[in-house]
Amino acid sequence: PSVLDSFALLSGQLNTLNKVLKHEKTPLLRNQVIIPLVLSPDRDEEIMRQTEGRVPVFSHEVVPDHLRTKPDPEVEEQEKQLITDAARISPDAAQKQIQSLNKMCSNLLEKISKEERESESGGLRQNKQTFNPADTNALVAAVAFGKGLSNRRPPGSGASVQSGQPGAGAIIAGASGMQQVPMTGAPAQQQPMLAGVQMAPAGQPGKA
Repeated sequence: PSVLDSFALLSGQLNTLNKVLKHEKTPLLRNQVIIPLVLSPDRDEEIMRQTEGRVPVFSHEVVPDHLRTKPDPEVEEQEKQLITDAARISPDAAQKQIQSLNKMCSNLLEKISKEERESESGGLRQNKQTFNPADTNALVAAVAFGKGLSNRRPPGSGASVQSGQPGAGAIIAGASGMQQVPMTGAPAQQQPMLAGVQMAPAGQPGKA
């Protein structure tokens, strides 16, 4: 909308200017000559204000550029050369060149669009989450604080057993809450105890 408003404003101003120039009392501008009256290498604030900061000084260097009505001689020569070269080309050759140029442009556009799609897909792959935060938090809590781990001890990790005692490797899980049971036919000597369980001597079967 802002561009359209500006265009409408410029169009109205150009129409007004054309009406003024076409008026019968307006002299022909082609009969007028514009010449610089004052040239100065110093900075001119008035020119800066009128040109919106584009021309800071009005010196002999900028006057030929701003008051020129024709392009540079070098540019005119280049334009003439281009026009001559274009006139030498036949319509068929020109059509082939146009098709070749369009093909090159299409290939270039396809490559650019392919690169854009690959970059977008690569960004999506990089942003994709590859782990489960809940599992990570549970693992960290288990390692740091022992959260969620079982309190049951594995066999062999209880009270130490005296070496050399027969049957010392037989450990009953949860035996701390069991009562002692006398062994039938066993001698009256003290039997080795392990975690509150009476162990049978070697060579004699026992009951719990």
